Amino acid sequence: MDLRKLKTLIDLVSESNISELEITETEGKVRIVKGGGAAPVQYVQTLAPQAAAPAAAPGAAAAPAAPVAEAAPTGHAVKSPMVGTFYRSSSPGAAAFVEIGSKVNEGDTLCIIEAMKILNEIEADKSGTVTQILGENGQAVEYGQPLFIIE
Repeated sequence: MDLRKLKTLIDLVSESNISELEITETEGKVRIVKGGGAAPVQYVQTLAPQAAAPAAAPGAAAAPAAPVAEAAPTGHAVKSPMVGTFYRSSSPGAAAFVEIGSKVNEGDTLCIIEAMKILNEIEADKSGTVTQILGENGQAVEYGQPLFIIE
C-alpha cells in the first residue's frame, strides 16, 4: 500500500467517529486504531495475514453501547452505505436536497457523502415523507448509521 493511500486512510479515521479500520489487500493488511489522549491514531502494517487481536477489553465495550440504547426512531431508516462526511446540499450555499416534511420518491437524492475525495449521492430507497434528519451537515458518518427516517 502506498504512503499517500495510508495517509488518506489515517486522516479519514481521525476525522470520523469510527475508532478502528482494517483493510486487507494482496500486499498486506493495515489496521488503523484511533486512540484517546496522547496517541490519537495508531497503525500497523503486516505483510502476511494474521489473526486480528481483540479491539478492546471486554469491559470497555459496554460503555459505548449505552448511547445506542436510546429510543429508536420509528419508520424506515435510510442508512449510510459508507464512512465519510455527510452533506445535506450539493454546495455550501445551495438549498438542502430534502427537509423534514419533504415528499420523496424512491431514487431521489437525499444527501451527499464525501469519502476519500469522492462525492457520493445517497438516494432514497423508499418513497414517503422525510420525518427526521439524523445526520449533521459537515459531520462524519459511519457505515450503517441512520441518516434519514422516511414514513
